[in-house]
Amino acid sequence: MIRLAVRCRPEQAELVLAELTVLAPGGVEETSGDGFIEYAIYGAAGELPDIGELEVASGDGLVEVVSTEVADDWADRWRAFHKPLMIEGPDSEATIWLRPPWEPEREGEFEVVIDPGQAFGTGAHPTTRLCLEFLLGLVEDGEEGGELVDLGSGSGVLAIAASKLGWGPVRGYDHEVAAVEASVENAVVNGVDVRFERLDLKAGLPGLAPTTVANLTAPLLEMVALQMDPEDLPARVICSGLLATERARVEKVFGRLGYESKTFREIENWGGLLLEPGS
Repeated sequence: MIRLAVRCRPEQAELVLAELTVLAPGGVEETSGDGFIEYAIYGAAGELPDIGELEVASGDGLVEVVSTEVADDWADRWRAFHKPLMIEGPDSEATIWLRPPWEPEREGEFEVVIDPGQAFGTGAHPTTRLCLEFLLGLVEDGEEGGELVDLGSGSGVLAIAASKLGWGPVRGYDHEVAAVEASVENAVVNGVDVRFERLDLKAGLPGLAPTTVANLTAPLLEMVALQMDPEDLPARVICSGLLATERARVEKVFGRLGYESKTFREIENWGGLLLEPGS
């Protein structure tokens, strides 16, 4: 088994991820450190994609490309990479114990169980955590409930958590087949009725909901805003997937629709926004 890793500067992350996802649609592992973000894919020798196109597309943003052989116990190491996590709302009153299925249940905790499969993690990424914190904040304020749509649902973390927290009906959409398959399986494990479908947001938006969550890169968030119907806007939009430095550009495009930023939160240089129509 070979691990192919691409490191880039944070400001180049969205471009590198977009290109790498095209070359390796089965899923990408993401880690970050001081001044860099690393994306990695796994495959047998000779089966990994040629990333020459990625190097050209990313230009001087490409810091390092490293191919290494993974030890025979790579599956155990992969599991070790996905750790359980406690997510808390702003007032620490509402919490979610987020864990993969191979980690033990914590008695007395409200939990969401996510197997990443070949999709995009168990929910520990900063952008997913930000969205979960916003949802928990709404619960703490007594504003949960009603229909919810999750754009870029990945392995289903946000949609499943929303359903367990009281929203419904809940729908999730993702472009990747592996993500949709993992989401459906995770919904069954968690005992929730959430509809997941494959959708290319570049081809158009699904019907949105009063609460719409979009964990997408900044360019995709802008694209979503440009496709929204000004006559039928969600009551609130939770945005993440953007770098903290991209806050202004996302606020600007949603601001044209009359949205105002009610809350901005940041974790490890990633940003999240809670947007609602201005008064």
